[in-house]
Amino acid sequence: MISIREQDYGLDVALFNEFTLADFQLLEQALLKRLEEREKPDMLLDLSELKDFTLDMALEEVKFMRAHEEKMGRVAIVVGDVWIKLATHIAGLLSHTHVEYFDLVEEAQAWLARPVAA
Repeated sequence: MISIREQDYGLDVALFNEFTLADFQLLEQALLKRLEEREKPDMLLDLSELKDFTLDMALEEVKFMRAHEEKMGRVAIVVGDVWIKLATHIAGLLSHTHVEYFDLVEEAQAWLARPVAA
């Protein structure tokens, strides 16, 4: 299940239980909309309640990020599970987006609220 909220800096996305291809397609639509509205939107990905993800979703995510990575801003990832963190780190190696990992949503939001250093 996915929850997507627009923020001044971009999007807050929370994932619960399993991240499926259908969930990713909703995220993809929201990201494309934000890309039309602002330059280099940032994103907070709250994976603290994520238990699993599907392989088809993971492949689609890599393709999407590779196609749009130059248009994306920073990505703050909140994650506790070591295996989910490893999977997101590996996926991050395949793109050039600026990713930071956090233990708490509030820390991630504070980081995204700070201006980007030149």
